[in-house]
Amino acid sequence: MLKLAKGLRRVLGFLIFDPRLVWLKYLLTVALLGFLLVSNSMKIGYRWQWYRVVRYLIASGENGLSPGILLQGLAVTMKISMISLLLSSLIGLVTAMLKLSDSIVGRWLAGIYIESIRNTPLLIQILVIYFVFAPIFGISAFASAVIALSLFEGAYTSEIIRGGIKAVSKGQREAAASLGMSGLQTYAFVILPQAFRMMTPPLTGQGISLIKDSALVSVIALYDLTMQGQAIVSETFLAFEIWLTVAALYLSLTLTLSALVRLLEKKAVI
Repeated sequence: MLKLAKGLRRVLGFLIFDPRLVWLKYLLTVALLGFLLVSNSMKIGYRWQWYRVVRYLIASGENGLSPGILLQGLAVTMKISMISLLLSSLIGLVTAMLKLSDSIVGRWLAGIYIESIRNTPLLIQILVIYFVFAPIFGISAFASAVIALSLFEGAYTSEIIRGGIKAVSKGQREAAASLGMSGLQTYAFVILPQAFRMMTPPLTGQGISLIKDSALVSVIALYDLTMQGQAIVSETFLAFEIWLTVAALYLSLTLTLSALVRLLEKKAVI
């Protein structure tokens, strides 16, 4: 009996902690959640109508097949996310450099920006930019969404970059200085390349967070993926089917980003 218990514990430990089985565990979890969803929906008498979802993904007309409104919303979400990702990285880098600089004013400004953004909800920031600043400066809803997401994610990105830079040993800076490198050259060719490998996992997580946070821009009537889903549900009452489809589309974006980052990490190692 004792040997059996030890063997069972060893098998369970292998199934739970072995990283090679991550996809199997993921699929099993999804299958379990799907089973619970279907069984509970049957209890309340919900009638599944997945066949009606297809036309919102692929539309057919006189000119042949074309993206449905869900895929059109997905394209808007991807555009917002990619632009915001680039801008937030730039904002984060500049803010991190100011935070690490010898300038008191620079550190003060960076600190105010980081604390102000990180301690207020993103939804409020989106509404303030769209309803307060957008009418004054003539900013569109799309630009307002990009600005809000870039500023919000940039505050978190700056702390990740700052932590990565500080993790590089001082000996690297001293070695670069002994070779006659300037401060800019030291950061560009010595510090940042080393810090980037340490920053990659948290930056990936921040990028995934940005994609998910982009769903909040639907509050300013921007027809992204979430807003298109809301419009379809209000029209068809296909709540389960549409929101599960929307969730799957968001999941495809985040998994694609994670896969690309892992590929870049392998290329960098090679």
